[in-house]
Amino acid sequence: MTLQQINYFLILAKELHFWKTAEKIFISQSSLSRQIQSLEEELGVVLFERNKRNVKLTNAGMFLQEQWTVKLKEFDQIHRQAKKIEEGESGIVSITYPGSISYRFLPEFLEILNSNLPDLKLELTEPTDENHEKLLVDYRTDIAFSRDQLKNPSIESLKLYSEPICLAVPKDHWFVQEKSRDISKLKNEKFLISGLHQTTFFGSLLRELFIKYGFEPITTIESDFGGMIVNLVSKNIGISILPYSYKFSKAENVEFLELDEEIDLYINWRKDELNKTIHKVVDFAQLVDK
Repeated sequence: MTLQQINYFLILAKELHFWKTAEKIFISQSSLSRQIQSLEEELGVVLFERNKRNVKLTNAGMFLQEQWTVKLKEFDQIHRQAKKIEEGESGIVSITYPGSISYRFLPEFLEILNSNLPDLKLELTEPTDENHEKLLVDYRTDIAFSRDQLKNPSIESLKLYSEPICLAVPKDHWFVQEKSRDISKLKNEKFLISGLHQTTFFGSLLRELFIKYGFEPITTIESDFGGMIVNLVSKNIGISILPYSYKFSKAENVEFLELDEEIDLYINWRKDELNKTIHKVVDFAQLVDK
């Protein structure tokens, strides 16, 4: 059994037509039939029900189609990772990050990388589900910046810095003049925040914050995109609670008031990583002016 045979099987399982499949993979129909027959004989199972008009997957065929599709994706991810290790400093490093660091930390970090590793290609992604741990374990990213420490035994996690959580309000908002930062006074205000029902780290942090101050916020808009929330605050649509980093978005008409809460930024990578470039990138992240 070869990878080529498995690929032939998966394409045929999708097309369910020998002639179309053979044309697609640039071999003769008889060669394709022999490859599939050889695969069936080696496995000892019938993969397709055939007659002169139709080709149909057997139950065993459907099972292998599902399983092999997943396994080939994993194989491809491992292969890509091996190529990255081989290419070294001129290869590709994929990075995921929370949107809050895109205004100050991330640009400065990328500037350092560009100066020190000019031939390195970077793939940047801001995942909406914030599942950085799974992305690392599945080799779909090489480095993940996160607001919480990833405690998976196969992942290294290093804290880079801490910053305040801020109340973001329009500049003429009455709370700006308050000497106290008791946000329970804002229980009648309209909030624009991440959904408190979500399992994300920041959603959990906000839940604990509101429990601490003893009220449930009136939420008119829920979003994980902080940049958009800042713009909505500037339009007097509501107020929000965001990491201090959003202050560097330089949005007009927004005041950031520091609260007595902090949030961290971690850099995470796979333990026992063989790609030396990844370790260099981690070292450069620690040089960013905090």
